[in-house]
Amino acid sequence: MFDLGWTELMVIGIVALIVVGPKDLPVLFRNVGRFVGKARGMAREFSRAMNDAADETGVKDVAKGLKTATNPMGAVSDTMRKAAEDLRTSVDPTKFGSAASTDKAENSVLSEERAQDAKRIQAATARAAAERKATEAQEAMAKADAAEAAVETKPKDEA
Repeated sequence: MFDLGWTELMVIGIVALIVVGPKDLPVLFRNVGRFVGKARGMAREFSRAMNDAADETGVKDVAKGLKTATNPMGAVSDTMRKAAEDLRTSVDPTKFGSAASTDKAENSVLSEERAQDAKRIQAATARAAAERKATEAQEAMAKADAAEAAVETKPKDEA
């Protein structure tokens, strides 16, 4: 909108500081901010009203027709993209008859097999863990026995 750089803003701030004074400067900036906010709101409302009026009169349809006429490949690709999106969201795979039911049956058999395999793997893992713990316990007992035997066979020093 306005092409103001940092140097111009600094000059405006210094002049405002000199003219208004440091005491009233925050109040001035607050009022300017409110004014700018109201102006932006009015501009946004005007733009929205113009877009609504254009929608009511069909200007967007004419613009779309001109776009199609000037860029037919882009219009075709947009149409294809929209059709593919509609197809992707509206297709229900269960409506395709026996092929879908056969796939469901195969999937249920596979899921049962996978569940059984998972149980077998868990059982084998638990068995291996139990065996490992038993082996570790036996090794710990053997070390404790060896340490105890070493203490008993050690010659006693005179106390």
